[in-house]
Amino acid sequence: MEWSVIWDLIDPRLVGVVAACWVVGFILKSTPAIPDWTIVYFVVIVAVLLTVWMLGWSPDSVVQGILAGSFSVYGHQVVKQTRSIGREN
Repeated sequence: MEWSVIWDLIDPRLVGVVAACWVVGFILKSTPAIPDWTIVYFVVIVAVLLTVWMLGWSPDSVVQGILAGSFSVYGHQVVKQTRSIGREN
């Protein structure tokens, strides 16, 4: 899947939400008390809350928040996996 396909689904006003989620995920990853498997849930919840705050309450806002949070997690994984390609050999 290409980034552009997902990015076309996200409201352009939510670029800041995606960036904020990336930072939240990074901070949570650096916190030893937070299990790694919970980070994606925290990030998506933050994204939904920020999106609803920015766009107002509607089912579309919730979906946009889920997409923004998921996109930030996906983006992090793409960067992480791309960096690890050279280290495997």
